[in-house]
Amino acid sequence: MYNIATMKAKTLASILLILILESAIAHAQVPAPPIPVEEIIKRFSEKEKEFKLARANYTYREVVSVEELTADDRVRGKFEQTSEIGFDSKGKRTAKVIYAPQPTLKNLQMTPQDFADIESIQPFVLTSDDIAKYKLTYTGQEKVDEIGCYVFDVEPKKIEKDQRYFQGKIWVDDRDFQIVKTYGKAVPDIVGKDKDNLFPRFETYREQIDKKYWFPTYTRAVDTLNFQTGPQKIRQIIKYQNYKQFGANIQLIFGDAVDDNGKPIAPATDNKAPAIGPKK
Repeated sequence: MYNIATMKAKTLASILLILILESAIAHAQVPAPPIPVEEIIKRFSEKEKEFKLARANYTYREVVSVEELTADDRVRGKFEQTSEIGFDSKGKRTAKVIYAPQPTLKNLQMTPQDFADIESIQPFVLTSDDIAKYKLTYTGQEKVDEIGCYVFDVEPKKIEKDQRYFQGKIWVDDRDFQIVKTYGKAVPDIVGKDKDNLFPRFETYREQIDKKYWFPTYTRAVDTLNFQTGPQKIRQIIKYQNYKQFGANIQLIFGDAVDDNGKPIAPATDNKAPAIGPKK
């Protein structure tokens, strides 16, 4: 039989071996891609810029649903908004709200940061103009619905005041060099003494439009946000529908938007977007 000292020694040796193995796995070298990582980043960021410019020649419908869930996943409150999205002759985003019933959220409220994230972070685009803001780490190759992809971890190098960023993973098509999927969250969370404004993890998928560009078509987030007032589970769905191309020099002019009772409502502007925060 082993004495206590021997058993302790063997236990410590086993723990040490496990730690060494875990460290080796964590630092295992990712197999190199067929082309240099720097070249992949250069190609896809240039393609993303091309995509961003091309998208300015399209209109589409954006359908947003944010649900406040109970512990057993029952819907307790909801925010809904449907907008027709377009771009003017200078590429500036325009929006006409065509459906916006009175929100029934009880513990949450939509904040300007939420609306900003819906506009620019959840349909994340990483162009050559913005690539310097982020640190990218190549993590290997995976398939997304049979599409071969290069996978990168993405995080902001520096967070500037009043700016929103993406942090998470992106999947880049290894043939078209465009982002086809993102998973992560908008940062930073905003936490103060009296209130906090937290943001869910989300997943966004793109589909190829007109056999050329990969446009966002679906975003889903199911997450529990741990506010100072207590945890709150939410479910968020965004659908990007009916992409239609129009002439590059056409400027879309929308009339006044109305709610479901026929009353005028202020149109969405380019510097507003939704964020989720607890009600005071």
